[in-house]
Amino acid sequence: MTGPEPWLRGPLPGIHPLVQPLFFSFAQVREDLAKHTTGLPPDAVWRQVGPLPALGFQLRHIAGSVDRLMTYLMDRPLSDAQMTALRAEAEPSASLEDLLAAVDASLNEAEQRLRAIDPATIHDARFIGRKRLPTTVLGLLVHIAEHTQRHLGQAITTAKLGREPQS
Repeated sequence: MTGPEPWLRGPLPGIHPLVQPLFFSFAQVREDLAKHTTGLPPDAVWRQVGPLPALGFQLRHIAGSVDRLMTYLMDRPLSDAQMTALRAEAEPSASLEDLLAAVDASLNEAEQRLRAIDPATIHDARFIGRKRLPTTVLGLLVHIAEHTQRHLGQAITTAKLGREPQS
């Protein structure tokens, strides 16, 4: 049996309680991706199973969406490079190792930024996308954790299906 999930391991020293759920979410992503992608056949990374996006897309989307949402959290617009990366998320070109490294790098960068969040700003306005849809710092914090977990679940499912023999 494995140990408890990250959120059940106790508070994280030096991390403000308001942002700890994101650290727990990111730890869960790292652990579950390691567990469910170990030994995955290389051809399964970009294989599309039924109507599901490929695992490679899910991994790129986790890394990219965390980066983009953190940009909005910092009250900045997306860069041209971020928009280019968004458009390329489904292009099959990277290995599983490279994709997992990109997820880890994106999560590490986000954690560094989260350490600097001033808790007094949680109700500050933030705006998403070209339409500048309104939210708050707290809304973004919740969404970053939720969105990352949603795509983690999809990545796990796709990885499991990728282990099935092709018919």
